[in-house]
Formats: sequence, C-alpha cells, structure tokens
Amino acid sequence: MNYYVGLSLAASSGMDSGVAVLDEYGNLILVDKLYTMNDVMHFFDNFPSLLYSKICISLVWDRTMLNGKWRILGKPYQMVATNPLMPNREGWTQRYSTRGCEYFRSLKEEKGIDITRFEVYLTRQSMNLNSCYKERSPADCKFLQQTLRYEWGLDLPANMMPMAQLEAILGAILARENNINQSNVKTISKFKDFDVIDFVRCPKSLVV
Repeated sequence: MNYYVGLSLAASSGMDSGVAVLDEYGNLILVDKLYTMNDVMHFFDNFPSLLYSKICISLVWDRTMLNGKWRILGKPYQMVATNPLMPNREGWTQRYSTRGCEYFRSLKEEKGIDITRFEVYLTRQSMNLNSCYKERSPADCKFLQQTLRYEWGLDLPANMMPMAQLEAILGAILARENNINQSNVKTISKFKDFDVIDFVRCPKSLVV
C-alpha cells in the first residue's frame, strides 16, 4: 500500500510544522506537530512505510530580512528587486528558505523517496479553499478545517486544529493526486532540484 505524506514546514523551530499521512483510499491515518528539523528527521527516519510513501513538502517562507514593515509586506513581490533605490542587501527579497533542503535531498537521492514541493497559498486557491478571512487567523483556520471535514469527508475533530496540520493535509492530498491522477497535476516551478507542483483543476473528492 502507498502512503501520502504532507509536510507543512515552518520557517523556524519557534513555529510548529505539521505532518499528515493519507493512505491510498483517502483515509487520514495520522496528523502531528513537529518543531525542529531534528523532529522532522526523526519522524521520517522512523516512519515504517517511508519506502512506500510519496512526500509533498510546503515551500518555506524566508523570515530572514532587514527590519521594517514595508520590507515584510514587500518581500513576496520580486519587482522591488529591479528598483536601484531598493538594493537587495542581505538577500531580503529572497522569498523561500532552504530549510531542510539538504536532508530532503538525501532522502531523494540516497533512499529513492519521491519528494515534491508545493506552495500552500496556490494549492488552497486551486482547491477553492480560500476564505474571506485574514490568512492563518483563527477564523481562516476554522473555515479550512470545516471545509475539509464536511466537503472533503475527512475525519477531523470538532475542536480547532493547528493551521500547520491542516496545511499538511493539503500536501498529502496533492501527493496522492500526483500519484493516482498525474494528468490533473502540473509542475509550476523548481526549487533546489525539487519540482513544485499544483493541481490543474480541483479534484472532486478523495474517492478514486
């Protein structure tokens, strides 16, 4: 049996990362929180079905930058790097962090594990899971959880789950779709030798 692992990787150990595992029938069999890269490495090194798993890991926003609210708000937009009055000192326009890339590359090259990456916000948009609330706010988190529970039929608890775990579930769904229905998954870019994938159109359900 194949397993599909989604990992929503945080920018640092001070924020929680989420991991979720789906089986090939679309059943959610595990959700958990991780913090440090040692936690992430321990999970994958001890996951008994690693060789039968397809892994999809979120891209990590790079939090290292110069101080200033306008830099934080402007960082996702690469156009500012073309302005000579806004020099790219200390790489503050670099959008994504390389956190964990060396370890994930070793899993891919040494153990032959199928690993892809995904962009959380693009995947939510492709799955029609964008809300009218501020991103990652409690209301946005509750919206995502209730939608996954009632419209996607996932067995989720009624009490609020951490956002990282919900985002990890999206990665697991994407990894599963990439294996069973590759025509509905496209490669949108590459990041550090990993394909960044997304849905062509929203899958209708988790049923094969």
